[in-house]
Amino acid sequence: MSDPLLRELDHYVVLEPAAAERILSAAETRLWLIDQLGRLDHPPADLAGLGDAATQAERLLDTACELELEPGRTIQWFAVRLEPPGG
Repeated sequence: MSDPLLRELDHYVVLEPAAAERILSAAETRLWLIDQLGRLDHPPADLAGLGDAATQAERLLDTACELELEPGRTIQWFAVRLEPPGG
C-alpha cells in the first residue's frame, strides 16, 4: 500500500534510459505512464486485469516506482515536493 503522503505530492521526477531527468506534474506523469504502457506488447501480469491504461497508470503511481519496458530497459518515477523559493 502506498504512503498517503505521496498522494499529496503533485510532481514526479521521471527517468528514462538515454534521456535527461524531467520533473512532471502528477497529471503529466499519468499521461507519460499511459504512453509508456501503450508501447508494451503486453502489460505486466499484475496490471493485465485492470482494464485500460489509465487505470493501470494510476495503479503504478500508487504502488510502484519503476516499469520494465523490455529486459534491461526500465523507466522510473519518484514523487517529489517542490518548495517555492525561500520556502
